[in-house]
This record gives sequence, C-alpha cells and structure tokens, in this order.
Amino acid sequence: MAPRQVVLTPRQLEVLRLIGRYQERQCYSMTVQELAEALGVSRTTAFEHIAGLKEKKLLSAAAGRARSLKLTPRGQRLLDESQADDFEQNPLDAQGVPLLGRVAAGVPIEAVANTEQISLRSEFGTGDDVFALTVQGDSMIGDGIYDGDTVICKRCQIAKSGDLVVAIVDEESATVKRFFKEPDRVRLEPSNADYEPIYTDNCRIAGTVMGLMRRF
Repeated sequence: MAPRQVVLTPRQLEVLRLIGRYQERQCYSMTVQELAEALGVSRTTAFEHIAGLKEKKLLSAAAGRARSLKLTPRGQRLLDESQADDFEQNPLDAQGVPLLGRVAAGVPIEAVANTEQISLRSEFGTGDDVFALTVQGDSMIGDGIYDGDTVICKRCQIAKSGDLVVAIVDEESATVKRFFKEPDRVRLEPSNADYEPIYTDNCRIAGTVMGLMRRF
C-alpha cells in the first residue's frame, strides 16, 4: 500500500522551512521561543504548530531539551521536495550569472567581452554535503572573512590541523575558526589579534569552509 500523502498548510510548511534553515545555518536546533519570534506568534501557538507537525511525523523534539527541534527524515524529504518545486518555478541559478570579463583592482586592464556563466552550483556543488552560514563578528578578518559574509561549507566530521572549519562547541554554539588538534584538547584559532583562542575538549566539526560570498 502506498504511503498516504502528507497535506500541509502554508503555515506548517513555513515552520518546517524555518526549523530546517536554522539547523543548516547554525548547525544546531532552534528553540521554541526563537520559532515563536520568527513566526511572530506566542509560544503557545508555536507549540501548537510543533504538535501538529509531530503528529504528522515530520518533526521530532526531545522532552526537557531546549534545542531539540529536528526534522524527521520524512519531514526533510518533504522540505526538499518543496524547495525543488520552488527552484523549478524560479530557475535563475540553473542558468547561472553572466561572467562578462575581468575588472582591475590595481593597474587598469583592457575590457574584454565574455559570454561565460558562473553558478554557485558548479563552483561548490549541491546536495546534503554543501551548506552556507552567515558570519557574525570579526574574529576571522585575517582570513578575509568579515561580519555579514556568507561562507560556503562542505559537511564533514573530521578536519586536519590548520583547516578553516565550522565547529560546534559544547553542542550549543557554532563558530568559524582555524582548527588545531592538541594532545588533550582542541584549539580553535581566530585570525584577529583582538580575540583569544577557544580551548575545548567538547568540540564537533560540522564542516570545512570552501569559499564565501559577500554583498556590498
């Protein structure tokens, strides 16, 4: 027997997207309070949305844990399908962005017309192993990463010393730093002299940084 199709209200789909995107960007789950603020509703209403999605087996949450809202595999599939539908209706990225030539940041160069296309998909790939995070703070300016930049990351759990990584410290906060393995701990090194290294024995690697995007 074929599985029964899940029917979602627009609001329920919005809740799934908020929780899914938060998890991708921050690498940890959002709280009920954060969900309520993002929706512009009360905590009670947010709990009602969560209960409805849990009943449809699209969302899971552990009792007594503040950051435990997660999409189930079924919920993730449904969200992926909805995003694929959105992409088909708005396929700008598939076409790419015209790369018209070069521009000098020093000595002027001859302007040459070009018909190439550049695409984030071709540059960084797609799928579950690629994600993006918006940077907050200036601790990595020595690596050319500034507040408000978006870093493109490849999901992984292992890193080499010196790698630029997204690390989860104490299963609560995500940070972009240089990773260094020490005998009994990990050192997360900033590239700004105003910041001290983070030393921890409770660190999980979420991914390595492949590149970044910046808007002006």
